[in-house]
Parts: sequence; structure tokens; C-alpha cells
Amino acid sequence: MNDFAQSPSLTLLPAVDVAGGKAVRLTQGEAGTETSYGDPLDAAGEWAAQGAKWIHLVDLDAAFGRGSNAPILRKVIKQFKGVDIELSGGIRDDATLEAALESGAARINLGTAALENPEWAADVIGRYGEAIAVGLDVRGTTLAARGWTKEGGDLWEVLGRLEDAGCSRYVVTDVTKDGTLRGPNLELLREVTARTPKPVVASGGISNLDDIAALRALVPLGVEGAIVGKALYAGAFTLAEALDVAGD
Repeated sequence: MNDFAQSPSLTLLPAVDVAGGKAVRLTQGEAGTETSYGDPLDAAGEWAAQGAKWIHLVDLDAAFGRGSNAPILRKVIKQFKGVDIELSGGIRDDATLEAALESGAARINLGTAALENPEWAADVIGRYGEAIAVGLDVRGTTLAARGWTKEGGDLWEVLGRLEDAGCSRYVVTDVTKDGTLRGPNLELLREVTARTPKPVVASGGISNLDDIAALRALVPLGVEGAIVGKALYAGAFTLAEALDVAGD
């Protein structure tokens, strides 16, 4: 246990996914599977109170192309200034990117745009560097786009292209695991970290504290952090307990 305590820490990013003005969780990213958990401000406040250094904040309506929760997201970012926000969902052009950056988010997570508009994504990566991460949402080795409703190409081809563009960080989600509490896809994370020297944030499937310990064991390979969602909302463990295991 002492060896584990001395191993590098894993950064945890509790998720606040917003749809229809409420904090929700989806199963495998599918619209219509929402479970509502109330006010996003309350959810973010709970994670901040338990010691979160980062929050992964997602506008699901923008990701699905069915609306925007931008005013609520801005309110969350403004209210919790001591917590870094990674913002995701529907950021696909200069206007939405600039609005996201002006909101005060520390990092923007591009998804569909990085797959459908690679020239724009490369330009943005070049301009904003560390402020841009790219979400690689995967079923097998096929990427998912448009709120996970469309195929977005081959994982390894897209990763190679993003490496050439100088992408600073990847958020890797196994869509089949997300919201299922079936454990993270450690093999996928090992494969991705073997192909890039850039830090990787893991997402999808965390169900218990052992999963967090398993992800922490991948930190030396390049897994920098992990997004935690449904397990926290379902009460499988507290964020404080998870932060303790992560060494965060």
C-alpha cells in the first residue's frame, strides 16, 4: 500500500452533464436515457465542497444539436471560480469556441468538430494550445460523433492526424461503457497511451474505488485523469473517498 501511496496521482473530474437545464446522466450517451439529478449549480457545488479541483461540464443539448444551456454553464463557471472547468458540448466553430473560452472555462473539449472539420480543429489547436483537448469517443476502434449518434472515422487515423496538428490532450471515452457502471476500458487506454506521448483523460464506466485505483496505476503510461459521473450520482462512493484513492 505504501508503494501505491507514493505512485503519481490521478486527477479526477466529476461530471456535470446538463440537459433541459438539469444535471443528468445518460446510459451509453443515448438521448432519452436521462436520469435527472436536479440543479447543475447544486451538483457542481457538491463536488466543489468535497474537494474537486476540476469539473467536467457538458452541454448535452448543444452536443445533440437540440438547444443550448450556455447561461446555466456560465453561471456554474462563475460561481465556482476556485475549480477549473473543462467545458464540452456543441463547440464546432469560432463563435461557439470563443463564447466557451470567454465563459472562463480552463479547457475546452472538442468532439464532433475535430472529426468533421479537421482543418478548423488543427487551426484551433495551433492557436490555443493547452486550452484545447479533443474528445475521442469510441465504440471498438470507430469514433462516434454528433452526440454519439453518427460514426466519425477510425480512431487510429484520427489520432495520427491530431498528433500531426499538435493536440495537447485527449479525453478518451468508451461509449459502450459510459453510464453503465461496468468498469473502464483499461485496454483501450493502454493502446491510446502507447500511440501518443500526450496526456489522456479517461472517461466511461467507473463503478467503484477499485476502478479508480486501476486507472491510477496507468498514470505512468500517460493517463492523467479520469471523469467520474454515474457512480458519484448513484452514491457508489463519495468524491472525497475517490480523491483519496486517486491521490488527487
